[in-house]
Amino acid sequence: MHTGMKKVFLRTLAIILLLLAVLVVNTIWFKPFFIRAFYERVFAEFAFDSPELLSRLRLVEGIGIQRHNRKLNDASEAEATRQIAKLRETLATLHRYDTTGLRGQDRLNYQVLDWYLTNEVAGTAFRYDNYPVNQMFGVQNDFPSFMADVHQVHSRRDADYYNERLAAVRVKFAQVLEGLKVREQHGVVPPTFVIDKVLAEMSGLVAQVPEQSILYTSLVEKLHKVKALNATEQAEILAETKRQIIGNVYPAYQELIAYFTALRPRSTTDAGVWKFPDGKAYYAYCLRQYTTTNLSAAQIHALGLSEVARITAEMRTILQAEKVAGADSVGPTMVRLGEEPRFSYPDTDSGRSQILADYRRILAEVDKGLSSAFRIRPNAALEVRRVPEFKQKTAPGAYYEPAALDGSRPGVFYANLYDVKATPKFGMRTLAYHEGIPGHHFQIGIAQELQGLPTFRTVIPFPTYGEGWALYAERLASELGFEKDPYDNLGRLRAELFRAVRLVVDTGIHDQRWTREQAISYMRRTTGMALSDVTAEIERYIVMPGQACAYKVGMLKILELRERAKQQLGPKFDLRDFHDAVLKNGGLPLEILEQVVNDYIKVKKAAA
Repeated sequence: MHTGMKKVFLRTLAIILLLLAVLVVNTIWFKPFFIRAFYERVFAEFAFDSPELLSRLRLVEGIGIQRHNRKLNDASEAEATRQIAKLRETLATLHRYDTTGLRGQDRLNYQVLDWYLTNEVAGTAFRYDNYPVNQMFGVQNDFPSFMADVHQVHSRRDADYYNERLAAVRVKFAQVLEGLKVREQHGVVPPTFVIDKVLAEMSGLVAQVPEQSILYTSLVEKLHKVKALNATEQAEILAETKRQIIGNVYPAYQELIAYFTALRPRSTTDAGVWKFPDGKAYYAYCLRQYTTTNLSAAQIHALGLSEVARITAEMRTILQAEKVAGADSVGPTMVRLGEEPRFSYPDTDSGRSQILADYRRILAEVDKGLSSAFRIRPNAALEVRRVPEFKQKTAPGAYYEPAALDGSRPGVFYANLYDVKATPKFGMRTLAYHEGIPGHHFQIGIAQELQGLPTFRTVIPFPTYGEGWALYAERLASELGFEKDPYDNLGRLRAELFRAVRLVVDTGIHDQRWTREQAISYMRRTTGMALSDVTAEIERYIVMPGQACAYKVGMLKILELRERAKQQLGPKFDLRDFHDAVLKNGGLPLEILEQVVNDYIKVKKAAA
């Protein structure tokens, strides 16, 4: 190369490298020049502050970043304070960007993040208004599930990291305990039944010999699949696991057991958050957070009562048509039907295996028949598994675990088989559609696989969108002809009734001061669900105020928007187009979803 040209080339390269360095420094430490870089920085900071989230997502293992797999999240009060400050700073930075001229996805990106961050900042006023350890979730049952289901072991290093996480659990539990004591001073003490269930759960866990613990047995299963480890190495690893369970895990649980044992005499049976010092404002925030609307508790309660009356009347009509005795008393009649042998499975291992097989058959059938309703489908596979036995007594009837973003783990529909009477055959189709196809698996899987969007758009949860879609999916599957048996349709209506009842009981508990027993009685009498399911559900609403309202509010909004599109588009309406508009943008607050659908209607109207 000519000497002069070489000098020009080196000077140009130096300038390019300097510009790149400036861009990198700007993106990391200051307001990034480009808003898309800011979006990715927000997600990266959030993810890298949570080693457990990184392990779930498995986004960085492919580029050799592994050390987060040896750590647990920092649950300290100091870290929570730091996160709140960063949240406020992030929102302020977002608001410094010029949004003039933003269109399409660029506009949605800004609106979604703005809505989410604004709501999160509002929630910091209620930092201590919750129960971090309860019968539904918390470190005491999240940790064993996380280690068994999420932490992957493909090598000796992964196994050593597993044991390092066991060693770290004592610090994390102590951090959680610190927060529990602050809440107690704030006047936030769980109801007595929550404390009793948490104590029973933790006492049962530490009563096991280490070799029976899921923390030990799940690692044994993982090690058996690692061919590079010989028997001696596996024995060494498991010996260390046993030491950590005895020396760190069980003592961490014992500290929580001692705290809750001492706390119990200071608890009451009051179930609702109305008892908190700022309970009314907190519940209004919960409803806003979970429904993404400004509906008041009184409005939601009235909506629930109205929907209960409508759905009950539809069920009564079917029962009368089928000449079922007692059609006038829908709830008790549904109880009786659920116990009839023709709708029941044997309470045996083979009966439970048949339930799982039937779920798989139902999902395979619906998956093959959706071409008239969907153009887009998730690539991730779907599996059906039973809820792990160690937590099935207090777990919900079913739930969905999303697939890993790197494809290493499929989406999973977990069915709770603790009480087989809670799984009548006429309710199985609806549950499979809700948790699997075309419900959560479709919506979440499609969101995770969207291309060209900032990462946060694929992972931010908006429960009323996701749960509203899943409830809408139950009705959609029926509309598409997958519930020809009137009893299956009865099962669908009972599931919808269940969600309408949730509006009544959630607001009843937290706004109208219903007791736990009053809420259980109303739900049992109205729906005819198994008592075990009703009890678990009511106790869930008590520790997750507002969340149960997301389902029905979201479904009603999607149906409202679909009807609007039908009315305004007439012959131009195509169900596939509507579902594209709803699903191809990831999770959205309902007010933004409404804007998206209105835009789709305008574009479709304008098309020749």
